[in-house]
Amino acid sequence: METLLKTTLYASLLLTASHNLARAEYIDAGAIETRTTSLSQAVSKISPRHSQIALLAMDMSNNQVIFSQQAETLFIPASTQKLLTAVSAMAQLGPDFRYITELWTDAPIHKGHIAGSAYLRFSGDPTLTQADLKAIFASLVKQGINRIDGHLYLLGDKQEQMQAPGWVWDDLGICFAAPVSSYIINQNCVYGQFNPSTANTPSRVNLRTGSYGIKVSSDAVFDPKASREFCQLDLVRLGQNNYHLRGCYPGGEAIGLAIAVSDPFKFAQDNLTSLLKGEMSLAGKVKLGTSLPKKAKLIASHSSAPLPELLDTMLLKSDNLIADSLFKQLGKSYFNAQGSFTNGAAAMQRILTELGVDLSNANIVDGSGLSRYNLLNAQQLAAVLALIHKDSRFSSLMTSLPQAGISGTLRYRMGYNKSPLKQQIFAKTGSMQGVSNLAGFIRLPEHSDTLFVVLENGMSPELKHQHKPSFNAEFLKQLISVLQVPSPTTAALSTAAHSVQD
Repeated sequence: METLLKTTLYASLLLTASHNLARAEYIDAGAIETRTTSLSQAVSKISPRHSQIALLAMDMSNNQVIFSQQAETLFIPASTQKLLTAVSAMAQLGPDFRYITELWTDAPIHKGHIAGSAYLRFSGDPTLTQADLKAIFASLVKQGINRIDGHLYLLGDKQEQMQAPGWVWDDLGICFAAPVSSYIINQNCVYGQFNPSTANTPSRVNLRTGSYGIKVSSDAVFDPKASREFCQLDLVRLGQNNYHLRGCYPGGEAIGLAIAVSDPFKFAQDNLTSLLKGEMSLAGKVKLGTSLPKKAKLIASHSSAPLPELLDTMLLKSDNLIADSLFKQLGKSYFNAQGSFTNGAAAMQRILTELGVDLSNANIVDGSGLSRYNLLNAQQLAAVLALIHKDSRFSSLMTSLPQAGISGTLRYRMGYNKSPLKQQIFAKTGSMQGVSNLAGFIRLPEHSDTLFVVLENGMSPELKHQHKPSFNAEFLKQLISVLQVPSPTTAALSTAAHSVQD
């Protein structure tokens, strides 16, 4: 009898719980609408007056859209484009991919001499350094090889496409827009300092050690009293890795310079010529090679870090050179041809389409987002983020996204280094003049992840001087406040669970 009573009571509690859940689901539909309305009202108050925005927020537990505004409108993505590059590279190249720089010879090796020429084949490794090249030749010395009797030929792609269409011309002398070549050493970037004049010397440019073959002349001056109405520096690219600094700088303190190499092959040639003087004897010269001889054998090599590590650096630091080197590698791998921005774009389009991303009307030009010709909408970026969140092939990319107030490009960003955004936002930034985008996830304790995309284009440069948190930071604060309102369904689930346990 007691057992029958317990069974009846348990069944009654289950029916009550089911009724409460059904009622909660009905209530929750209204609550979602209330949330959307509340968020819509908040957005209307904080939306910028002089720029265009697109917004999308989605609950990843059920793919429920929380908020959407102009999600199908095309915008310049800037560096959020790197999300597409990361997913495409993992899909096409795989996690074991590495760049390999190789040294070959077709000559016999006798008594510590390579009795002929050697061939150094570059692979477009965006992380290759002078130290890595030095280590290649040091490994020969360890093998007892200390002389090359012929020439050292450098091998790389011919007639390379080193900048994508739509790159801003006055960025090309700056390191974040360094040429994307098969010949890359030290990120194809050199550093120096522009020093003010003294009693005995005029203003001058000093380059760091290792800036082989780079020459910078200058007739620029400092204006410590800011007496000139128009005062700015201008770096003129003269070709052959020669530059001229002109104009004036409004201040009296030395300033750092980061100059992009204009001729990657010559930079590689000058590097190897200087490097070999300290490592081994070269009877001939460092020259441009045409092809690897058929009977050549590999005698030394250097490998980059594996793809996941490259992508980690690319996403955290928003590294343009890694992104565009991988972009060209996509074209090379997918079409089995010399990589270029043209076939890289076609490869990325096909790879992502095969993964289920609808890129209709999108325009893909590069992998970094530097090009002003790139166009994406919020839905397309959201589809790529959804792959990162749900597909095990790409889930490792989640940890490579900058974390607000903690890592990467969100570590020190205004509005993201304190509550409520600090630690809760994992996202890729995308910024250039007139553009401020963010795409990623909100990860709150005891909440399902929320995917979001915030695109803002057409911003005035004057906003930089206002030192205010960006619109995307203000929107995410509003979104978090809405997400933290208890859901009726959650409350009903808790009540039902306690009723059955009791």
